[in-house]
Amino acid sequence: LLAGGRHAAAWVERRRGSRRVVCLTVAPWSRDGLAGEEAARTVRQFAQADLAELDTRHYAWWADYWPASFLSLPDTRLEGFYWLQMYKLASATRPGRPPIDLMGPWTRRTVWALLWWNLNVQLSYWPVYTSNRLALGESLLDTLDAHVENLIANVPAQWRHDSAGINRITSYDCRGTLQPVSHAGPPDEGTEYGNLPWALHNYWLHLRHAMDRDRMRERLFPLLRRSMNLYLHLLEPGQDGRLHLPETYSPEYGAAPDCNYDLSLLRWGLQTLLELDEAFGLNDPLRPRWVEVLETLADYPVDENGFMVGRGVPFAKSHRHFSHMLMVHPLHLVNWEQPEHRGLIERSLRHWVGFEGALEGYTFTGAASIAAQMGRGDEALGYLNAFVERFLKPNTMYLEAGPVIETPLSAAQSIHDMLLQSWGGVLRVFPAVPAAWADVTVHRLLAQGGFEVSAVRQGGRTVWVHIHSHAGEPCRLKLDPANPLEIRMPAGLEPADRGDVRELPLAAGESVTLTAPDYAGPLAVAPVTADPGQLCWFGGARGQG
Repeated sequence: LLAGGRHAAAWVERRRGSRRVVCLTVAPWSRDGLAGEEAARTVRQFAQADLAELDTRHYAWWADYWPASFLSLPDTRLEGFYWLQMYKLASATRPGRPPIDLMGPWTRRTVWALLWWNLNVQLSYWPVYTSNRLALGESLLDTLDAHVENLIANVPAQWRHDSAGINRITSYDCRGTLQPVSHAGPPDEGTEYGNLPWALHNYWLHLRHAMDRDRMRERLFPLLRRSMNLYLHLLEPGQDGRLHLPETYSPEYGAAPDCNYDLSLLRWGLQTLLELDEAFGLNDPLRPRWVEVLETLADYPVDENGFMVGRGVPFAKSHRHFSHMLMVHPLHLVNWEQPEHRGLIERSLRHWVGFEGALEGYTFTGAASIAAQMGRGDEALGYLNAFVERFLKPNTMYLEAGPVIETPLSAAQSIHDMLLQSWGGVLRVFPAVPAAWADVTVHRLLAQGGFEVSAVRQGGRTVWVHIHSHAGEPCRLKLDPANPLEIRMPAGLEPADRGDVRELPLAAGESVTLTAPDYAGPLAVAPVTADPGQLCWFGGARGQG
């Protein structure tokens, strides 16, 4: 290897009657040159093990994995696609193992055999949270926790006392040096300062679904604080009295001052630090500075076409990445439930996807999730179908100069966004179901706040919803006035009305059920009935598992 280390493969063959069993391992590189000895030792131990017992453990793991959550759609193509993504997730990572890189476990000659932190890592892990498969997300959290010193060493030396960051590309050790914004020549990807904050948004999503308060306070808060300090070192007052960022790099597009990629993540990070500081009573000495920056930070640069790349840099060429729209998706700082922003969101989305030429698969999965936030299920489905028909391979894999795993996984999250959303502390059940999906079933999907949600839709309307609270967080449910539901609270508890949002006072371990007034059927989940003429896409029999 270029760094001077080595890796080694070792294998042994065992014969058992008519069977031939090959045990194979690859040991990672090591500077002491002992990779070969490690590989040989590992494969000998495995070859001496009881293979039947190993099979039993393997089957038991998968049998436990599949029931974590369930969903069924009348669209057999997207349903089959979804379940293959759940398989691919579990094949790509496990607790205590490395994070998902762009290849996952499938190898082939490629330019992508690394971790990309300006979108790909984040998209790969998105479906873990709503699918209630948080154990798989631990590999990302553990990687960041284990390499804090490298994240600190990535920033320019004068800021290492209080800051941390990560460049666009690293190996599993998170070593990726950032450049100071004043380095000679125009800024390049070495000044993508938002990559660590965006990865920490995934960290935050994981903990918000798990409601792991200890890890929020002890792990997330200090690292998020360091990532925000990096921005605080860059801020400069302008003649308009606002704080501005110098030129930084918008992923894959180019450099701009007041880059929307960075302004979005800076706002989200400071707001989150303030929320955590308040929740845990930390009284951090930087709290006044965070408040000051949020009050005086430059607005997002916009023009007649919507969100720009940054100040003075319009979105003027075809571009696959939604980095200039991060405040809309996935951060929801600017969202469809703010009527004053609807026109801006609509213009930005149309302008972005209207540029043909450089659009790729995750352009359409991102657009599907934005359309789902807008409550437009038919439009979201159209984007997903465009992704499947234009970019997806027959085995649900995806190629951009080589195989990459993140885009199909992000499409699974787009399906989640059509069926359950929980941003902003509000649950939205079936917020963007397309007209073609008259019947939908979900079971034990996980929402922020630690809520498990099961629900059934029949004949184009929701007939029941069941919400179970694991953490006792405030439960706020946004209801559809056109689809009234009756609330069955635990004895002695009453919901509170807040317009179209109901506040349901649930303690940890308590549940609430909502039913359509005329629904007398069972509160049971089962695969929905699909058109018998539809194919079972991507192999396998529909409804198994």
